Amino acid sequence: MLKYEIIYFNLLNQIQLGALQAGAKLPSIRQLSREFSCSKSTILTALRKLENQHFIYAQPKSGYYVVDHQLPSTPNTSNVIDFATSSPSWYAFPYKDFQHCINKAIDTYQADLFRYGTPKGLPSLVREAQKLLETYQVFTKQENIFITSGVQQSLFLLSIMPFPTKRTTILVEQPSYHLYMDYFKTYQVPVVGIKRTSKGIDLQELETIFSKQDIKFFYTMPRLQNPLGTSFCKKEKDDIRRLAYKYSVYIVEDDYLADFDLNTKSDPLFTDDMEQHVIYLKSFSKIMFPGLRIGLAVLPNALIDSFQRHKNTADIDSSMISQAALELYLKSGMFERYQKVVSEAYTQRANILQQSITKYLPDFQASTVICMHSHIVLPKEINTNRLIQHLKLKKIYLDTIERNYLYGFYRERILKLNVSNVEDYKIEKGIQEIAHALSHPQNHF
Repeated sequence: MLKYEIIYFNLLNQIQLGALQAGAKLPSIRQLSREFSCSKSTILTALRKLENQHFIYAQPKSGYYVVDHQLPSTPNTSNVIDFATSSPSWYAFPYKDFQHCINKAIDTYQADLFRYGTPKGLPSLVREAQKLLETYQVFTKQENIFITSGVQQSLFLLSIMPFPTKRTTILVEQPSYHLYMDYFKTYQVPVVGIKRTSKGIDLQELETIFSKQDIKFFYTMPRLQNPLGTSFCKKEKDDIRRLAYKYSVYIVEDDYLADFDLNTKSDPLFTDDMEQHVIYLKSFSKIMFPGLRIGLAVLPNALIDSFQRHKNTADIDSSMISQAALELYLKSGMFERYQKVVSEAYTQRANILQQSITKYLPDFQASTVICMHSHIVLPKEINTNRLIQHLKLKKIYLDTIERNYLYGFYRERILKLNVSNVEDYKIEKGIQEIAHALSHPQNHF
């Protein structure tokens, strides 16, 4: 082992064991040179390696300091089967690849980081986003694309901004995305719901609501709906668009799981929108990670100016570092390669989930779509909350459906099942335990 490597590992060990904690100053180069009986250039070589790995930083005319003494997190081994968590498996993400993009982004866009961002997002990211959207069969001009701080910001802005129709009431599927339901409960925005099941929605009811109520837009997840895991067929999408045109209602299409749809012939509602009534939203929270806080919004021409004004007052622009790093991640081909790997991994989990439901819960109404999240409909005699508490004692975690509904809307007895964070070998065992509990309800609840 070379001398500088011995010094490097010695200092690294002190940092990782906490002898040198975050903010601590390292001994001077002269002191280290005496301690290790070597030249100053050897010490500098060891220090540069620690600096390049972000363990220390240099302060001109002062010395070297520790950035952080904590070790990187490692995945915990656990016998818990977590069907409740919907975030992706963090340890599966190629952090080293994305770290390259972050470091390169900081070098490339140094000046931009010290200015407020552009109104619609980093122009180079908008160009890459346009190419990415085309792979989802979303063809649009760059001027119609906005970079937002996640899909939540898009939903917030669309909910508060005026539309050309001057209508105010929002229509949402029930159940639906829980954070958007929380938004309605918090801000008391006018909203009504329409029931969605594994069989879809009642189109006659949809037309009645469109024709008789003051509907500004209809928020829907046509593909792999959250929390049901179901998708609309082409005819349903065509009918929904036709009704939207007939009654001048906009559609907000949340396509957050576009990367995981196995049906290559399933296009978004946006694809066949000839009258600019569909607003398309895309998130990176599932395919990458929620902390990125980047979303895409594709807007009809009539909404661009209003959306822009409201976005400027909300946050001026999304994180420039995140935008620049994502642009490089897309442009370099890293995203495409990772997309393929993670899609295959989640598809495997989704297949195991669907096969397990079919095998152990054949008598329960459920989604038949291959998706990382699904559901079963429970009979009336089952107390859902007690079932969830009973299974928790067996280290099987499930989430209630309460937050996926608006206040006052009838709640189906739905048991949500999400395998985003469940290892392959645990899925069947977890479904088997659920089936056992449901087959002996008198013993538990």
